[in-house]
Amino acid sequence: QVHLVESGGGLVQAGGSLRLSCAAYGDPICISIMGWYRQAPGKERELVADITSGGSTNLADSVKGRFTISRDNAKNTVYLQMNSLKPEDTAVYYCAAGTNVADHRTWDYWGQGTQVTVSS
Repeated sequence: QVHLVESGGGLVQAGGSLRLSCAAYGDPICISIMGWYRQAPGKERELVADITSGGSTNLADSVKGRFTISRDNAKNTVYLQMNSLKPEDTAVYYCAAGTNVADHRTWDYWGQGTQVTVSS
């Protein structure tokens, strides 16, 4: 069993930056991929970025060039550095963890979510 704890959300002006952190507790040895999803009001949850235990990253087109995902395997922690934030980035951001087999992702664990609000 794995428990994900997120931190780092908040309110920022457009053009600003935030860094989200997500630490995995419990039995993280079973995790081979971690990532971030977000859900804006009235919209479906969407993948923002993910990173494998080997360091391979995947980012949504909408955040490429602005967001960076990284991982500290020793701390079982994943980070999402968000720069040049836009109002449309406003959402609840969820950390997720799971397995990645033959490029098929299975998300088994979810964090409680952290609010990111970008004002114009």
